[in-house]
Amino acid sequence: MSTDFDAAEFDDSNPEPRCPCVLLLDTSGSMDGEPIKALNEGLVAFRDDLDRDELARLRVEVAIVTFGGRVDLAQDFVTADQFQPPTLGTAGDTPMGGGINLALDLIESRKKTCRANGVPYFRPWVFLITDGEPTDGDLWKEAAQRVQAAEAAKKVAFFAVGVGGANLKVLAQIGPRQPLALNGLAFREMFQWLSTSMRTVSHAEVDAEVPLQTPIGWANA
Repeated sequence: MSTDFDAAEFDDSNPEPRCPCVLLLDTSGSMDGEPIKALNEGLVAFRDDLDRDELARLRVEVAIVTFGGRVDLAQDFVTADQFQPPTLGTAGDTPMGGGINLALDLIESRKKTCRANGVPYFRPWVFLITDGEPTDGDLWKEAAQRVQAAEAAKKVAFFAVGVGGANLKVLAQIGPRQPLALNGLAFREMFQWLSTSMRTVSHAEVDAEVPLQTPIGWANA
């Protein structure tokens, strides 16, 4: 995995501060069929909505980490104007702990790159979507400790959404925010909320506290 970026990425063509967001997506076998289809369609809607906002296109950065049988970097960080959603498939079990660790490592590497190039950045987001529970032993507990520490230091904002039979009790132990339960397969509506949230954040001042819309319609607490 390479997370190093050439300084040309931060040339005068896009001097904007960056708003990193890691989509941490469950692609285990249980997501096969309609769930993965709806997830892929939601990713396209997410891209399209960000693309309509000229400032968000330059400021929001998207990366995708998947965990299904193994943990993969499906998309390294790119600005929204360069984001082309991959078509995700499904396989295997749910190594969620490893996925969380990779997402946090990815963010730390990205922040170092921004600092090295003198580029300001907003508080990064990790947005976890899963229909199950971790299958990689106690690794998720170690990853949860990292999330809690990063949240306490305001180094990351961690959100979790459970699909179908997801174990919300486990998700509630990972980050400080109450996990949300997706209504059916409302991925498109969920990603529209996410893109609206990222657009709102990207229009604010770096380090500003930004109130977010209530996720009405697509999720329950």
